[in-house]
Formats: sequence, structure tokens, C-alpha cells
Amino acid sequence: MEDVIRRKIQAAYTGLRPSERKVADYFLHVCTETKSLRIEEVARLTGVSQPTILRFLKALGYQGFKEFKYALIQEEVHKKQEEENPVILYGFQLSQKDKLEQIPGKIIATSIQMLEETLKSVQVKEYKRAVEAILRAKSISIYSVENSMCTANDLLTKLTYLGLNCRMHEDYYLQSISARNLTKEDLAIGISYSGYSRDTVEMMRLAKKAGATTMVLTNFENAVIADYADILLCASHHQFLYGDTIFSRISQLALVDMLYAGVINQDYVKLSKQLNQNSKIIAERAYHKEKENEFC
Repeated sequence: MEDVIRRKIQAAYTGLRPSERKVADYFLHVCTETKSLRIEEVARLTGVSQPTILRFLKALGYQGFKEFKYALIQEEVHKKQEEENPVILYGFQLSQKDKLEQIPGKIIATSIQMLEETLKSVQVKEYKRAVEAILRAKSISIYSVENSMCTANDLLTKLTYLGLNCRMHEDYYLQSISARNLTKEDLAIGISYSGYSRDTVEMMRLAKKAGATTMVLTNFENAVIADYADILLCASHHQFLYGDTIFSRISQLALVDMLYAGVINQDYVKLSKQLNQNSKIIAERAYHKEKENEFC
């Protein structure tokens, strides 16, 4: 049990019911494993019901067990990072002792590992449903924040090249208005590496409530955002929480390329023609060799 969560439990302890104190005592004195932690197991070990555990977590300020477990894992990894000092990346550590010439190899090897995991994690059935949903949608709205905005922009660009009715807002208020106004004919796509980004999760909740089809691109199938996904595409089943977000784009962009190529494949004649037309527009804005000579 790490310091921040321990202090929360200790501060709330006297106001807890006797049954809730059993849960508090478990996390204060017994619990050592967090990654495989399950609410059913905690209930069995403490001899209390699952609703009692949820009341205990609510007293600490957590919305549910997933959020609490995520906080536990964060603190565990953060403490390890502070103790060992190196930056923890996706499957390897980066420290001052590393030789500069070793870093390119580490980065490429890690990228390959993440792409291989992405390929293993993508379920064919969900992938097909995702492609069909994009082709069927009257309009497509994309929601993301922070680092995942890079992936969202790439998806927006690719779908726009294909002539699809696609939009994205970076402002929270415009995102909220957009999500609330979706209909059952529309598709909402939420992109979140961790699956716990509050704004993106909220947009998917609003979109689902509005009746839209919801699609989520994330790395972790048990993340909070998955609760609001009609279609779920996961890039990995491994969870490294600190430092690894520099690699999140690799798996996310791979998912975007899969969707892009899949959409073209399913309506090839129409979309390839649309793509060629739009490519000409791009080509017109590029310098050609004869033009370059004019500036010499």
C-alpha cells in the first residue's frame, strides 16, 4: 500500500462502518498484489459483500473498483520508478548509465514489440464491426485529449480524404455539445491510451446516451472507457503506466491505418476514386522540379 492511498484510508477510517473497516484493514496490512486484484477476491478474503467494498471506495473518493485499482497500480509503479531512478518505458528502463548508441535499438525493438502485441490483441470480429460502422455512419465524431489528439487528427485526416463526414473538436464544451447532439445514425469514436481520460470517457458516455454507435480505441480492454463502447479495439493487454505514453501513438496509429485500409477495401471502387481525386488537390500544392528551378 503506497503513501497517498494509505493516508486516504487512515483519514477515513474512523468514519467507516465495521464491515468497511475490514476492507480498510485488508488494504492497509494485507494486500500486496495489485495488477491481478479483483473485487470478487477482495470480498472473499475480507468476508464482506461487493457493495460494502464499493461503499468503502466511495468514502475514499473513488467512483468504482476500476478507478481505485488504477490508482493503486499508478502509485506502485511510481514508487518503483523513484526507488530505481531510471525512466520506465514500455518494457525497458532508460537511465543515465545507458550508452547513447544503444537507445535507437531499444526504441525500435520496443516499437516492434508493441506492434506485435497490437496485432495479437485486435479481434477480427470487432475490427469488421468497426469498419462497417464507419461506412454506415451518417456522420463521425472523434473525441480525445492530450497525447491521443495526435492519433485523432490522423484518423480525421484519413477519413476526410475518403470524403466521409467527419469532425473533431479540441474544446471540451464543443465536444460536449457535439456528443449530446448525436443521433442513432451517427458514430462516436473515442481514443484514449489509458482509457481513463475523464473528458474522453465523459464524451463517450454522452454519445451513448444520445443513441449514437460508440467505438473506442484504447490499449486496455478493462479500462473505464470500455464500459461505453459498442465496438472496442484494444492495442495491448499489458499495462505500463509511466513513461510509456511516448509509444502509445505507435499502436494507436496502427489501429487507425487498419481502419483506413479496411474502409477502402470494403468500398474500393468508390473510395479509391475519391482518394485519387483528393490526392490531386494535394499534388497541386506541391513543388515540382520545373517550379523549383524558377526559384534558383
